[in-house]
Amino acid sequence: MQTLFGPSSEPAVLERFRKGVSKTRNRFVSQIDELIQGKKVIDEEVLEELEMLLIGADIGVHTTEEILDNVRSQSDYAQLSNVAELKTHIARHLLEILKNSTAKPSVPVNEPEVIMLVGVNGTGKTTTVGKLAHRFGIEGHKVILCAADTFRAAAAEQLEVWGKRTSSKVIQRPSGTDPSAVMFDALSAAKTQQADIVIVDTAGRLHTKVNLMAELAKMVRTAGRSISGAPHEVLLVLDAVTGQNGLEQARQFTKSAMATGLIITKLDGTAKGGIAVAIARDLNLPIRYVGLGEQVDDLMPFDPEIFVCSLFDT
Repeated sequence: MQTLFGPSSEPAVLERFRKGVSKTRNRFVSQIDELIQGKKVIDEEVLEELEMLLIGADIGVHTTEEILDNVRSQSDYAQLSNVAELKTHIARHLLEILKNSTAKPSVPVNEPEVIMLVGVNGTGKTTTVGKLAHRFGIEGHKVILCAADTFRAAAAEQLEVWGKRTSSKVIQRPSGTDPSAVMFDALSAAKTQQADIVIVDTAGRLHTKVNLMAELAKMVRTAGRSISGAPHEVLLVLDAVTGQNGLEQARQFTKSAMATGLIITKLDGTAKGGIAVAIARDLNLPIRYVGLGEQVDDLMPFDPEIFVCSLFDT
């Protein structure tokens, strides 16, 4: 399949992304089509309306300004005098931002890889842990799940269910236990049992609570003392529906928990999927996975090219 930016090796994946971002596409790109319909040139009136559309899709103020400044920098808009090319120009700019924020995590040698999931309440961390375990399991990895959310009694039970579904061992302690102690147990078990990956579920917490954020920092230090370089990924789980609030969450979790990447859930449930671009642009955090539905296999590795092609339906 040929796309705007080149060949896509997985047409089925592209189709799943198209379905997953359909609400954003219908609101954002369709409105751009309506804006430029019947017009032959770009003028300030078009750009002013475009500005409102971009901000409304949560693309972000900085990205919006960059796009408009870039258009205005063209001499008499000569290079974009055909308004139909405007969407291509926007798409390429968004792709550039997303590609620039993509970074490959370091993978440990002869030791388990440790992945921590952090975020506020209600973003779907525990479910995301289970979906990651499913994905890693079908790839042939031996996975251990760490129930470090010791504040919510149902969290360990929920993780146990996922452990059974994915054939992953779950390490837990009684409710109220120091989560760093549970992490220490899980990492010790992973080394003893020669596990490939440890996924750590943490308690949801408001990014404004200093003591709770300090607890996450303690867990990061505990991991590093147990396994060299751990945690190798600290993935912030964000609910796409929260829009710009997610940007502030990401900013604070990056400071306190050293977040190295993002998992954006419920992307299929919002028309403001542009928040992915805003966070990548403002914080330079790579997006690792996105949630495109409720099924166990609907947590997909994020591909900037496929995302942008899906958004613009190319």
